[in-house]
Amino acid sequence: MDVILSLVLVNSSDWREATSGLKMLKTIGQALFSTGLQYPKHSNLESKGEDYEVRTYEVTNWVSTTLTGMELDPAMNAGFRRLFKYIQGENERKEKVEMTAPVTCRVEPGAGPACETTFTVSFFIPEQNQADPPKPTNPEVFIENRPEFTAFVRTYGGFTNEQTHTHTHTHTHIYIYAL
Repeated sequence: MDVILSLVLVNSSDWREATSGLKMLKTIGQALFSTGLQYPKHSNLESKGEDYEVRTYEVTNWVSTTLTGMELDPAMNAGFRRLFKYIQGENERKEKVEMTAPVTCRVEPGAGPACETTFTVSFFIPEQNQADPPKPTNPEVFIENRPEFTAFVRTYGGFTNEQTHTHTHTHTHIYIYAL
């Protein structure tokens, strides 16, 4: 963690940006090492071995942002930063909102190999804000109401990046085809 903190300070020419980076790293650390995070309500329909579950998620609100690009990592980083500002008070009420899990990223591939991909990064809105989430002040951030859905879920720790996304995606396809 010390190395990351040093890099944020060295690479930042603006003290406010560095302070925001430190707050974000502290929140990320709390998210990684805390068991008290809120998750969207779901029911486990069945387990598929040790690695997977079939879950049905209830209707929920999420705060989201959409980006386009060629690679997942820069999109996730930029999206996370936008949403982090929202939960730190960049909303009409200037209200801090609790960090939750998971952070999701919907990936919509472009039409061809050299086309940009659309990434929608989202944070689950905590239960106490579900009925009336604070409205974002950044026009690139929006509240998204997700209907009930059923998902094939594999949980893993840490952050999603290009490498973990590719590994998990491949592992999931192999598992599904083996069923």
